[in-house]
Amino acid sequence: MDGVSREERMSVVSAIQSGDQARFAELAEEHRRELHVHCYRMLGSFTDAEDLVQETMLRAWRRRETFEGRATFRAWLYKIATNACLDWLSGPARSREITVSMDADPASPSASPFAEVPWLQPYPDQLLDQAAPDVLAVARETIELAYLAAIQHLPPRQRAVLILRDVVGWPAEETAQALELSVAAVKSALQRARATLREHLPERRSEWGPATRPSEEELGVLRRYMEASVAGDLGALTAMLRADARQTMPPASLVYDGRAAILDLWRPVMAGPEAWGEWKALATIANRQPAVANYVRRPGEEHYTAVNIDVLVVEDGEIVEITTFGPGLHAAFGLPERL
Repeated sequence: MDGVSREERMSVVSAIQSGDQARFAELAEEHRRELHVHCYRMLGSFTDAEDLVQETMLRAWRRRETFEGRATFRAWLYKIATNACLDWLSGPARSREITVSMDADPASPSASPFAEVPWLQPYPDQLLDQAAPDVLAVARETIELAYLAAIQHLPPRQRAVLILRDVVGWPAEETAQALELSVAAVKSALQRARATLREHLPERRSEWGPATRPSEEELGVLRRYMEASVAGDLGALTAMLRADARQTMPPASLVYDGRAAILDLWRPVMAGPEAWGEWKALATIANRQPAVANYVRRPGEEHYTAVNIDVLVVEDGEIVEITTFGPGLHAAFGLPERL
């Protein structure tokens, strides 16, 4: 194991193989959060990843006699987690079909990987910060929503190869062993996966770099977005949206393309006789991107109730993408359901 002596390594092997449940739980718990992020990348769903981490821990305990210490305990858990995800993705209950309209052209400006991946969920940054010993493993370029949506278009085994090679950083030989593939098959799968990924990622993504938090510019746009939303200031919101901005709302396969379409969506709920009520907003960060949790107090109600979480993409001081998620994950973000 990395950074430990042979005596320490053999002590861990002995403790695990002998069925020392307390020691096993202690060792496994050290890797729970990064395994959750790994499963999240594989599945695109925060809640499904929770289930698969639990399945990984159960499988690891049941197979503890197979851990011989040739690989690190962490690598052994990653192998189990990856194969648990692959089993889940191949199962009858997976419901993981990409939803593309029959007349949709993937190369057209209106095509959106977010709308095509209805199970996509955001990941709270406060949990990402607990996830890995290597900060690059949870850098923006491999955890942002655009990346998560894009890799869901890959066949599961190609997705596993891409993640293990390009994110986890395993060599081809170790990846091949974990997935029971030949090295040649791993290299071929990686080449195909990278080519597919390029087709679905934003053109400017390469400019973002491996940041681990939003820039000051992005946070400034977020603050103005929150202020304008709470005030119902459609003029200010108009000024912040790029003309070709887009809004999607997983799990609904809906795309609001262009500033005018987005404003038409917002106008009835924010202003006029059918407005939902009084709004409040709390800033947060999801997938290394600026985000806001929105709440509304409807007429006659005492409390503000969670409505959604908006995750923003900002370029050159303008909002170019909004991905809106329902209120189911507020607790994971450390946010209340009511104010």
